[in-house]
Amino acid sequence: MSEAFHRQVTEPFTSLELLASQVVEGFITGLHKSPFHGFSVEFAEHRQYNQGESVRYVDWKLYGRTDRLYVKKFQEETNLRCHILIDTSSSMYFPVSENFDLSCPDKLGFSVCAAAVLAHILVRQRDAVGLNFFSEKDRFRTEVKSSPAHLKYLMSELEKRLVRGRLASVLRQGSDIVETLHLAAEQIHKRSLIVLFSDMFDGEYGTEALLGALQHLKYRNNEVILFHVTDHGREADFVFPGKHYCLVDLESGNEIKLSPAQYRERYVERYKAYMDMLKGHCERYRIDFVEADIRKGFVPLLQAYLAKRERIFK
Repeated sequence: MSEAFHRQVTEPFTSLELLASQVVEGFITGLHKSPFHGFSVEFAEHRQYNQGESVRYVDWKLYGRTDRLYVKKFQEETNLRCHILIDTSSSMYFPVSENFDLSCPDKLGFSVCAAAVLAHILVRQRDAVGLNFFSEKDRFRTEVKSSPAHLKYLMSELEKRLVRGRLASVLRQGSDIVETLHLAAEQIHKRSLIVLFSDMFDGEYGTEALLGALQHLKYRNNEVILFHVTDHGREADFVFPGKHYCLVDLESGNEIKLSPAQYRERYVERYKAYMDMLKGHCERYRIDFVEADIRKGFVPLLQAYLAKRERIFK
């Protein structure tokens, strides 16, 4: 792990733009310290040389370092349109806290920071990016642009979700994810990369409607990455330190008192069945499903994005 990346998880949060820059720089530095495993080459705007083509644009300095031939890629070859969709429903505030803390974020805070990092890397690659926040009470959508000024605007909008009235927005706000995905599929007229951050909890519409909405995004010929955001230890493994809890459904306000240990086996079984079904559906429709554990940082997300981008331009 590079020094810059280490700083972003140990120093107090000050600026989302600074955080995103540090994460990207640390990630790229780490990639370049390893002998080019593909992601760094892609990010550096290169593609592998194909036998028989002109050597006019071969990067000979890179050849000297890697003993492999890569051709410089130019803007018209690398433009990508990316729509980042962030679920801002009540369940995304878990685990609930009064203030944002990067060392122990809630799911929404983690998604916002990850989106900032992706936006930074997209604009750095001269790709266009736009944001879409969605819930029953939070509808916000930006244009898709690639300018530095647009990036600053995106950072300011993302940062608002970290510092503005967090607990006041928590209770009883559904995701409205099904309607949002259908609407996005109809509104995005050019083939794009759609990046979705969500815990995929939507009790109003049901599982079949949710899967149908995901399928609609692919039907419109978009590339899709679903970052399934969880606090894995508690939400997937149902591990809690104490014996008795009162659990509150953040979207409905319903409460239930129980002993987690007593219900853990049954809960984990049902959770796994839901995840297997969701992953299977994504695999069937060629949607990249990425488990985004809020305790594991941003590197797995960046690797998944760069892998997807590399496949798009092959």
